[in-house]
Amino acid sequence: MNSPSEEPAWKQRAVERSIRTAKVRAGQRVQRFLDAAQAIITEKGSTDFTVQEVVDRSRQSLRSFYLQFDGKHELLLALFEDALSRAADQIRAATSARKDPLERLKVAVTLLFELSRPDPTARRPLFTDFAPQLLISHPNEVKVAHAPLVALFCELMEDAAKAGELRKDANPRRLAAMTMQTIMFIAQSSGAPDDENVHSPISGDEVWTFCSQGFARH
Repeated sequence: MNSPSEEPAWKQRAVERSIRTAKVRAGQRVQRFLDAAQAIITEKGSTDFTVQEVVDRSRQSLRSFYLQFDGKHELLLALFEDALSRAADQIRAATSARKDPLERLKVAVTLLFELSRPDPTARRPLFTDFAPQLLISHPNEVKVAHAPLVALFCELMEDAAKAGELRKDANPRRLAAMTMQTIMFIAQSSGAPDDENVHSPISGDEVWTFCSQGFARH
């Protein structure tokens, strides 16, 4: 028997069912906004669009948009986080085919490098335009967005450490963070107009050699 302070079981079930339904519908609304924004970005090749354009494309209301997002910045951040999560999944799938820990790391390094490079034909303004601005204005948000990739590289570094492939004093987590930052900086800055390597671009294999061996003589 329920105590006087407890809600009846049927009422609790009804409330829980209502909450689940509301969450599903909210998720569907969010996804429609994300899909609409991504379609506009793909068409324009830039993040130069208005909230109203997204609302019109999604066939939802402006009020509904602001119930889900604080504004355009939060929408772009959601798209950026989703893109990084998918990149982590793609890299994880590619590394799973290799058994050797160092080979898995090499695949991860070279693939992240290729995914991070500016490519006019790929039209990835979330990475080329939005991400650099976000790094300056909201560094903590960048850290959160990169969490899936950091977790993957930490896992790969830890596997390599267990296999005895890293220095004994190596800290897998710190190495993962430094390696990722090195890869993405080189990738995003290579091919710039003032880059002396623009006619002979740095390759993923070169980045792997640098990350795995450094520049000191052994």
